[in-house]
Amino acid sequence: MPASLAAALLAAAAGTAMAAPATYTVDPMHTYPSFEADHMGISYWRGKFNRTTGTVTLDKAAGTGTVDLSIDLDSIDYGLAELNDWAKSPQFFDTAKYPKATYTGKLAGFVDGAPTRVEGMLTLHGVSRPVELAIDRFKCIPHPLFKRELCGADAQATFRRDAFGLDAGKDYGFDMSVKLSIQVEALKDS
Repeated sequence: MPASLAAALLAAAAGTAMAAPATYTVDPMHTYPSFEADHMGISYWRGKFNRTTGTVTLDKAAGTGTVDLSIDLDSIDYGLAELNDWAKSPQFFDTAKYPKATYTGKLAGFVDGAPTRVEGMLTLHGVSRPVELAIDRFKCIPHPLFKRELCGADAQATFRRDAFGLDAGKDYGFDMSVKLSIQVEALKDS
């Protein structure tokens, strides 16, 4: 085999290896899905979930990737213990029966190696529905301590909670729309 052909094959193989998707583990200390929901049309209740796990795969060169998140609903935090307890009860999330919410999707709309949205499915209260997240910010940097790539994003979506069987307050005129914001950071696996 001529040396130039061997060199070309090695270069092609190296390019293929570099374009392989990388896996990132979600950092639970820097990932907090938060939400905003109507309270009788007079104010908004805001809260977050304190425990989230998951993985992200990313192939910047190919413009592909996936997201797989699991949110511990028992970690809900409105900043008010009584409201947290009510949200965990059978009257709302029923965390004894439905302890987790999950979000799985595909990264899409890549611009300069960065996704601009996630096309995915939210499973909440035993119901799965499509929910598209708009990615407002996406950036990867070398982690200063771990010396591996760290990627972070801020994503937003709005969905109707009654589509998931969570219709408390609907008879009193509560707006069923929920604004979901997810701040997420994930460290590239070694």
